[in-house]
Amino acid sequence: MNIKFYKYQGAGNDFILIDHRVSELKNIDNKLIAQLCDRRFGIGADGLMFLTQHKDYDFEMVYYNADGNVGSMCGNGGRCIVAFAKFLGAIENETNFLAVDGPHYAKITAEGNWVELQMIDVDTIKADGSAFVLNTGSPHYVEEVKNLAALDVFTTGKNIRNNDTYKLNGINVNFVEDKGDHLFVRTFERGVEDETYACGTGVTAVAMAMAQQKQPGHIETPIEVLGGKLQINFDYDGSKFTNVFLCGPAEQVFEGELSV
Repeated sequence: MNIKFYKYQGAGNDFILIDHRVSELKNIDNKLIAQLCDRRFGIGADGLMFLTQHKDYDFEMVYYNADGNVGSMCGNGGRCIVAFAKFLGAIENETNFLAVDGPHYAKITAEGNWVELQMIDVDTIKADGSAFVLNTGSPHYVEEVKNLAALDVFTTGKNIRNNDTYKLNGINVNFVEDKGDHLFVRTFERGVEDETYACGTGVTAVAMAMAQQKQPGHIETPIEVLGGKLQINFDYDGSKFTNVFLCGPAEQVFEGELSV
């Protein structure tokens, strides 16, 4: 059986996308997904997504991590699937779709390469020593550091993700350096179990954690990641973050066929 797939990337976060509305891929299992996401023995990706039908929304996003397991919300994946939906003709310039953490609204440029995705509201940020822990659709640990470019993100992030506090359920570990006019962020992602070039829910969490030092109001935060530039916009009243948007590029890289 041959299945058409597409490869998308958003600021270096890359994904395999499959239109699941007509020809469903049967007998999907964790092993197959992990194999497809493998960068040496498969297509290579940070995750795999199915765009499926839903009676109440334009579509539903079903996301799997690179390890083959069902994932929590993926922000850059959400932006990429919006671009994919526009490419397929399922939407035009706006959409309401369903993801694992609930409904999402998004808008996309006419060219189909810039997506602004609304994320969930957040009203709880906890401290873990000098770091912050919050959930932006996925759980995140945020720590501010100096000289982030030289940090061994893989080892440091892996140790935090697997410590006694987080080992059971896992957590995404974000390191941030304030560059003055923007934030520089690097992330170790659970499910990928490695550093990725970007993490959408991660940079959203970072922007919120760092905004606690600012005056309440409408805040726009430019962010640099290894794979490019993103921006987080939200309203902050001193305790709650609302009207949260993750903004950035989304690009189709190539397409092909899977023989399953």
